[in-house]
Formats: sequence, structure tokens, C-alpha cells
Amino acid sequence: MEWTVVFSNRAEKQAKRLPVRVRESVEFLAYGLAETGPAQPAWPHYGRIRGRADCHHCHIQRGRPTYVAIWRELPGRPSR
Repeated sequence: MEWTVVFSNRAEKQAKRLPVRVRESVEFLAYGLAETGPAQPAWPHYGRIRGRADCHHCHIQRGRPTYVAIWRELPGRPSR
């Protein structure tokens, strides 16, 4: 089953300003989300956000600066 990954306008603008290596990691994460769904336990520090059953996060880059990706599951059907 494939999932649809949509960036908000704000996230799209922020992604364009990221360093190339970090941007590639974001694209790889988006590909993984589309292929396997919102749970990505292989990513560093992956977890659900407490208090929000539909929100997830993981670290894109460790160290300083640390980049963290946050995404939500929205109701609806997965794309085909």
C-alpha cells in the first residue's frame, strides 16, 4: 500500500533552505513514508509525539544543529 506525502507550504519553503545533505535525508524520509507509512522505527530517535496519536517525529541530523522532522497522519484513503 502506498501513502501520499504532502508538504505544507511552510515546510516546502523550509526544506529548500536546508543544506543539501539534510535536504536529501528529508527526501529519503518522504520516500520511506510513501512506501511504508507513517511509522519509521529505523530512523534515529523515531517516536510518536506524546498527547497526539497521529503525530510522529525523527531526527534527520544529529549534533549541532539538530534537524527534526515532524509529520501527521491525516484521515482518508491511501493513494493507489
